[in-house]
Amino acid sequence: MSVKVSIIVPTYKRPLLLKRCLEALVSQDFPENEYEIIVVTDGLDEDTNNMMAESAFFDFFSNIFCYSLPLKKGPAAARNAGWRIAKGQLILFTDDDCIPATNWIKNYYNAFEFYDQPAIAMTGKVIVPLSPEPTDFELNTAHLETAEFVTANCACTKSSLELVNGFDEAFTMAWREDSDLEFQLIKEEIPIKKIEEAVVVHPARKASWGISLKEQRKSMFNALLFKKHPELYKEKISSPVLRSYFLMILFFITFFYEWFQQNRIIAFISLFAWAFLMISFILKRLENSSRSFKHVSEMVATSLLIPFVSVFWNLYGAFKFKVLHV
Repeated sequence: MSVKVSIIVPTYKRPLLLKRCLEALVSQDFPENEYEIIVVTDGLDEDTNNMMAESAFFDFFSNIFCYSLPLKKGPAAARNAGWRIAKGQLILFTDDDCIPATNWIKNYYNAFEFYDQPAIAMTGKVIVPLSPEPTDFELNTAHLETAEFVTANCACTKSSLELVNGFDEAFTMAWREDSDLEFQLIKEEIPIKKIEEAVVVHPARKASWGISLKEQRKSMFNALLFKKHPELYKEKISSPVLRSYFLMILFFITFFYEWFQQNRIIAFISLFAWAFLMISFILKRLENSSRSFKHVSEMVATSLLIPFVSVFWNLYGAFKFKVLHV
């Protein structure tokens, strides 16, 4: 029988996570000869190739393939390389750190047959298990549960991907490329259906200290998304967080400026305003999260720096993509 469904999994040097994902994918409640798994490494990846070669996947599941991009270009490029060589009419996307439920493919394919449209997209349900005392990073990962459209769990017909030319490879990091695809689908009036039964579990990865500072680099791509879809960005993405960062920096700089100008009253007002915003920011990050000394100290230290780092990367993105957004 011909392949009906193609699953695309981008990855890069995370063989243990990928192996866990593939174990779930080769155990699907769907005819084995009717779906294929295409792994695409974002650049040359010896670790992943070795894992694939040493694992027993190929012994009992023949429709599994691994390709490598010649250069590291980001997950958007890896997904494009995957779906463009896919044989299936229905393309499913997930990430290497996800665990699709056993009936994941079946539920998407049943919905595809029910709607019976050549150009359609679907999004499933993401579950993020949390520890009893979750970290800030875990809680941020849990936002995937309420996101409208994420590549951790979505499906598109090949026809719909061809209509929008797939993912924009200018998004070279795992950030906003899924929103861009969603907005392209909306503009092309391609329906996006919610399939609650198509479930993927997305455990939060173990994060290094200060991960929230490293994550700010992704925010440069907010500018690109805004440039391409200003109205949809304002409707679905825009938030007051960046504006509050600008205010914190403004009060912080004003304090030092007015202090050296001997305007002590204005200086102290600025200091108190900065302190109020900063304390509110720290408390918000600690809300419902771990109260361990290590985590609290990390939240305090990184919160002091995040406004500066975030504004820098947002301004860098505005310069890089030649658009002003706040």
